[in-house]
Amino acid sequence: MEGLINILASTHLYSTAVMLLLIIALKALIGVFVTQQPLAFFNFYCQRLADKVNKTNNSARQQNISGLIAILVTLAPLLAILWLFETFIEVTWLWHGLLLYFALGNIGLGKINKHIARELVANNNYLAKQATSSLLLRETDKLSTLGISKACIEMQILRSSQQLVCVGFYYLIFGPLAALTFRLLLEMHYVWNIKIFRFIHFGAAVNHIVKLLQWPPSRILSLILLLGTVGQNTKLCWRLTRGKYFRIGNDLLLHILALSLEIKLGGVAMYKGNKLRKVSFNDQARQPQATDIIHASKRINYALYICILLVMMVAIMSYANSGQG
Repeated sequence: MEGLINILASTHLYSTAVMLLLIIALKALIGVFVTQQPLAFFNFYCQRLADKVNKTNNSARQQNISGLIAILVTLAPLLAILWLFETFIEVTWLWHGLLLYFALGNIGLGKINKHIARELVANNNYLAKQATSSLLLRETDKLSTLGISKACIEMQILRSSQQLVCVGFYYLIFGPLAALTFRLLLEMHYVWNIKIFRFIHFGAAVNHIVKLLQWPPSRILSLILLLGTVGQNTKLCWRLTRGKYFRIGNDLLLHILALSLEIKLGGVAMYKGNKLRKVSFNDQARQPQATDIIHASKRINYALYICILLVMMVAIMSYANSGQG
C-alpha cells in the first residue's frame, strides 16, 4: 500500500511539474503577441470594491475589519464556484492548465525593461515614463533617469518573485486553485497597497497575508541570487544579508540584488502625492544607471532559468521514481 501511494504521489508530481513547464512556455509564446494581462478585470473589480467599502472617515480598526471582510467576500464565493465547477470538467488537466495560466504573471518583464533601458539611453525619458507607469505603483512623472532605473530593477525582481516563483511554488505543492488564490490575493495587495495612504489600514490584512505566503518561495529565489554572486565576495554578501532570511518581507531579495549589481536600491519614493521613505540597500554604492537595468534583468532571468531547471529535475526524479515503483 505504501509503495502504491509513493507511485501515485510521484506520478502526480511529475504531471504537475510538466504542466507548469508547458504553461510557462505557452505564456511566454502568447506574451509575444498579447500584452494584456488576464486578471486586469479582477484588478478593476478590486478598485471599485475599495471605493465602495473603504471609508477613510472610519476608525483604523473599522478599516482593518473592512479590508479583511473584503478579502473573504471576494475570494470565498469565487473559489467555491471554481472548486465545484471542476466536477463538471471531463478533461481535468486542461482545467488545471487554464487556472495556472491565469495565475502566472507576466513572463516578459525582462523584455519590457530592456525597452525602457534603450529609451533612457536615447534620452527619451518621457517614453520611458510612459512604459513604466502601468507597471509601477509609485508616481513616475517626476522620476529622473536614476529613479526610473531603480524603480524598474525593483519592479522586475519583486514581480518575478511574486507572480512567477511564488505562484509556481504553490502550484507544485498545493495545486492550481492554491496558485490562483495566491495570485488573487497578490492583485488585491497591489490595488490596496499600504504604501498608498488611503489603504494603510484597509490593505493591512492582505498585506500581511501576502508577506507570509511569499516567505518560503522568495527565500529559494534569494538563495539562487546569492549563488549568482560567486566570484563577487559571496561571503561578504551572505554576512550582510543573513539577518534578513527569517524576516517577513522583500528586503532580502532587494539587498542581495543591490549587492550583486554593486548599486543602491530602495530609498524615497512618491505614492499618490505622499513621499515615503523606505529602507535603502547598499547605501555606500553608486546610484543605478540605465545599463544596470540590463544587468539586473540578466541576473533575474538566470535565477528564473535555474528555477525552471529545478522544476525539470523534479519532473525527471518523480518520473524515475514512479517507473521504479
